[in-house]
Amino acid sequence: MRQYLDRYVKPLWQTYSSPGQPLRPTNTRALHTIYGIWLFAFVLKLMGSGWDVAWHFRFLRDDLAPPHMINTVGTIIVIMLVMFHTWTGYGVDRLTLRLMQAGISIFLIAIPLDLINHRLFGLDITSWSPTHALLYLGTAVMLLGVLRGWLLLTPESPIKTVFGIGFWAFLLEDFLFPLGQQEYGVTAIEAMRIGKPYADAELLLEAGANPERFAIPVPDWLYPLWLITSLVLVLVAARLIMRGRWTATLVAGSYLLYRVVSFYILRGMEFPPSFVPIFFIGTALAIDIGITYRINPFVAAFGTLFMFYAGAWISDQITLMPVVPAYTIPVAIILLCTIWVGALWIERSPYVERWRTLV
Repeated sequence: MRQYLDRYVKPLWQTYSSPGQPLRPTNTRALHTIYGIWLFAFVLKLMGSGWDVAWHFRFLRDDLAPPHMINTVGTIIVIMLVMFHTWTGYGVDRLTLRLMQAGISIFLIAIPLDLINHRLFGLDITSWSPTHALLYLGTAVMLLGVLRGWLLLTPESPIKTVFGIGFWAFLLEDFLFPLGQQEYGVTAIEAMRIGKPYADAELLLEAGANPERFAIPVPDWLYPLWLITSLVLVLVAARLIMRGRWTATLVAGSYLLYRVVSFYILRGMEFPPSFVPIFFIGTALAIDIGITYRINPFVAAFGTLFMFYAGAWISDQITLMPVVPAYTIPVAIILLCTIWVGALWIERSPYVERWRTLV
């Protein structure tokens, strides 16, 4: 044992615990290991946050709830990773490190602010509160740093593609996470309407005389506009940066696979079900086709819009889902045209090569 420690463990410890600066030479195997730990940390955070939404639609109290504990373990691993990068300089350049540091700082600041918010104003079930928004923002900034470091420093390989799609799927989930309020809310309200509520007695008492307003405290237009804007922003960026022909579809499919699997796991644990927006896979396909065949951005925007709203309409005929008002279409087309034109201008601009090296 002593010989093994002296021959293998001690040199590794001395190498990977010594101080250094960003862009310190890091071999491919070490990069795969470091970012594999990042992937594992985000899996834990994903498991905890996904369970937490279902928890809030079943129980009133959540202090030291199991979902929070799982999320906390993931957060602790993230903190340790950021400390490792900061001390050693392995696996990051300077901007990557700053994004990671800024993201975890925002996240850690948001935690006590959220606790104070709960103490001052009571239960905050909505995912749209300012303190919760800081949590999502911190996670998004962290993920941007991780994506930059992974895509910039890792040599081309199938592992690079798989991990890259995974990190993009985590970023998409972070953008779409607040919509769980509406996706769980519609099923919770329907369960109450038929006299079979999922919520316990304490939570029903807290909901009071207007459970609809308690479960979905935001306007109907927010769901489709936030969903389609987030989808197009994240998936267009993923497709342009990674360049794979079906990148957007793979990222969206990975996210939806997680949603379907977690749906059945939580149902098996007798937690409330939620609507799963499978219909937006058509939007992802439209994005891949639009970029692959270099379709005019305005035509691509209208095609993306059609796939989204047609998919939502079909889904609404089949299952219970959040409201997607038709009056949001004009606003959506303005947003999509802006995103498509801006993205393709960047992609075709004379500064594109410098832009790619920065991303």
